[in-house]
Amino acid sequence: MDGNVSGSFCLSGAMNLNTLPRGFGQFMAGTPMVIMWPNGNDVVLSQRKAPAEVMPTVDPNPPRIATLDNSLTSLSGDKPSFGFTIPANSDTTQFIIMAFGIDLPGSSDPGATLRQHFEFKMVTLDLTKGSSTTPTSDSSAASPTKTSPAGHRTNPADDIPLLQYQRMIVAHGIFLTVAFLLLLPGGALLARYLRTFTPTWFLGHTIAQFWLSGPVIIVGIVFGILAVSKSGALHLDDNHKRLGVAIFVLYISQVVLGAAIHWIKPRNSARRPTQNYAHAVFGLLIIAIAMFQVHDGFTSEWQRTTGREGLSGSVIIFYYVWIGLITVSYSIGLVLLPKQFRQEKQPKRFSMSEYPQYRDADTD
Repeated sequence: MDGNVSGSFCLSGAMNLNTLPRGFGQFMAGTPMVIMWPNGNDVVLSQRKAPAEVMPTVDPNPPRIATLDNSLTSLSGDKPSFGFTIPANSDTTQFIIMAFGIDLPGSSDPGATLRQHFEFKMVTLDLTKGSSTTPTSDSSAASPTKTSPAGHRTNPADDIPLLQYQRMIVAHGIFLTVAFLLLLPGGALLARYLRTFTPTWFLGHTIAQFWLSGPVIIVGIVFGILAVSKSGALHLDDNHKRLGVAIFVLYISQVVLGAAIHWIKPRNSARRPTQNYAHAVFGLLIIAIAMFQVHDGFTSEWQRTTGREGLSGSVIIFYYVWIGLITVSYSIGLVLLPKQFRQEKQPKRFSMSEYPQYRDADTD
């Protein structure tokens, strides 16, 4: 791209890359876009803008007019290419968002309805370095690569400072990872190992599961909501967000169930009530779902919402090691179940802790 005159952009990819939106900015909301798609033997070029992460509509007055470049555009072969030219501005560094879709609008109308893209990437170009003689670079649908000007960086999105909404996403991930993969499993392990040795296990369990985890979870959720709002995205528009809400509802339900079990005791019960066991199983289920959610967050959702690369392999390895430690630790603690069952056949032994209804009972 020539920073003084005009710029030419071209991207080629696999045959199923049918819609190629490109925006000149750092995130979707408010970014001028050039969107191209094949329609029969022709290529449609549409300039659009969106107020948030919604379908962009035609911009009647784009800041720069893009023109289809037939010399860079080809629909033949296994790797079609789409190219256009656009007047340069005074920027020496150009931020670009590229998105890739597989569903054709099926119309030559520049204002045709678009389906949501399935992947997008962030790129930054150094326009002070000139351009290379190679106009295109090959890409695949799963891992598209970008144009190759001389100033292009290997992993450009990583060099762009985190935007405010992206920093909020990071905070969201940290808080909820600490809550669901540290505090909640810690409270579950405390109950698993200590309940057969001391009646004070319940106090530690309550502190970990409610007084510590609760505020951390709420702060993490607030950061997530703020990040979505700040980026101009839609709330609850993907499975990660919807599952997050479901997990929070499950957590609240588990807290309420735990409180009810502790404060509302069944009368004339000689053994530990069934709802107590349901509470334990329900808690383990929540932690298991949260493990999946955290993994989806740093491997998929981060890339979908920011266009940046995923976390390093060392982080993924640490995640699996940590999940393994939690699973093994709890599994080992299950060897205490026979002892727990024997104790629960003698509820009078716990008359001053779990079973206050036996507090005044005969202890002979």
